Amino acid sequence: MNGGAVTPPDGAAPPLRKIIHIDMDAFFASVEQRDFPELRGKPVAVGGSAARGVVAAASYEARVFGVRSAMPSVTAARLCPDLIFVRHRFEVYRAVSQQIREIFAEYTPLIEPLSLDEAYLDVTDHLADGQTATQVAKAIRARIKAVTGLTASAGVSYNKFLAKLASDQNKPDGLCVITPDKGPEFVLSLPVGKFHGIGPATVAKMQAMGIHTGADLRTQDLDFLTRRFGKSGRYYWNISRGVDYRRVSPDRIRKSVGAENTFSADLMTLEAALDALAPLADKVWTHVSKHRLQGRTVTLKVKFSDFQQITRARSMAAAVAGRDQMLAVARDLAAGVLPDPRGVRLLGITLSGFDAEPDDGQLSLFD
Repeated sequence: MNGGAVTPPDGAAPPLRKIIHIDMDAFFASVEQRDFPELRGKPVAVGGSAARGVVAAASYEARVFGVRSAMPSVTAARLCPDLIFVRHRFEVYRAVSQQIREIFAEYTPLIEPLSLDEAYLDVTDHLADGQTATQVAKAIRARIKAVTGLTASAGVSYNKFLAKLASDQNKPDGLCVITPDKGPEFVLSLPVGKFHGIGPATVAKMQAMGIHTGADLRTQDLDFLTRRFGKSGRYYWNISRGVDYRRVSPDRIRKSVGAENTFSADLMTLEAALDALAPLADKVWTHVSKHRLQGRTVTLKVKFSDFQQITRARSMAAAVAGRDQMLAVARDLAAGVLPDPRGVRLLGITLSGFDAEPDDGQLSLFD
């Protein structure tokens, strides 16, 4: 679970906070449509259009056709023949994200960014007399529109889990409020795949057990869930009842900074893979150096031509000393798994185990 996890004693009443989750609408694609009027109202995908390209973000016009982020570009183009591909401009997205965070800070210091385009805000102790969290959410959305020209959706509730669920209900440019008396009922009909903190692998595991909805999850006792899902079992037990004890954590530490590349042709030799890791190391270390971060764990990601994916990691006793050391570790990890007769479709390098927090999460190359 992400930052601020707390597990009070059994029977303890959960604290009722006033939490807002802000989620920008199709952020990367919306920035492109804002800056280039000829793209407005058209299906747009941010990412490479080449045979091995990947969609980083899709406009709502493209989503109508089923285009989604992380989808291979060839699949996206097949679903939407009129799809317009544009190259990413991460420096622009980061600048806009900083504008948005400055707006958040006008309303509360308790801000927990999740990525460039979404964040939790706790406004419980930062409301003016007579002001409600819903009014603050409306004001923030209006400020974002006025300052950036972009729309944001907001969820308002008494905990993080429900606030995030709520922000997704009326997208785009929407607002949803889940009050304490509605929270436990709200989750019952939702598929578990909609629950933040339950990923695809866990969804498949739950479905194999006959757990498809919040109602199904709620019928499971705590002992069963902890036996099957370990420490996460208690979290699942809680959220099926609309309960979430996690705090909004302004000092939440991001877990990694990484870069990856999908190649136009499969890499069939170890030498080709080792060469391809150098520009990824350059990208990661440029960001790490800029933000004066120190990480101890290097992770290599390899995706083969059949889309099977593996990761290999190595943790150091002390922080990685520089770009060359990080690259050397990544290459050593690669030598342990390559060459492979399937060929390599994608490679990635990630540095984690930070002593400080990067300001914008994981970087990616969509080439």
